[in-house]
Amino acid sequence: MCSNIDQLKKKIIYRSNYRGTKEMDKLLGAFTKKYIDTLDADELYLLEKLLDIDDNNLYNFYNGLKTEVKFESNNINLLFKKFKFNKK
Repeated sequence: MCSNIDQLKKKIIYRSNYRGTKEMDKLLGAFTKKYIDTLDADELYLLEKLLDIDDNNLYNFYNGLKTEVKFESNNINLLFKKFKFNKK
């Protein structure tokens, strides 16, 4: 089980850093880096599901704009929405 979780974490880290747009690479990369080691297995699967959404809809959701996708009300989506990205 631990091995599967480690593999899932690696997959999530990769997918969050290589999105296709630099803005989302940085935003999701920073979000994942901050929270990846604090999430339980269920939350990791929710994060993986969040990463399945395209960059445009994720960007709009994060910024409180209209999206073409209905976002579930769950801990990961709320955490992402409230995440404060530091643009250093």
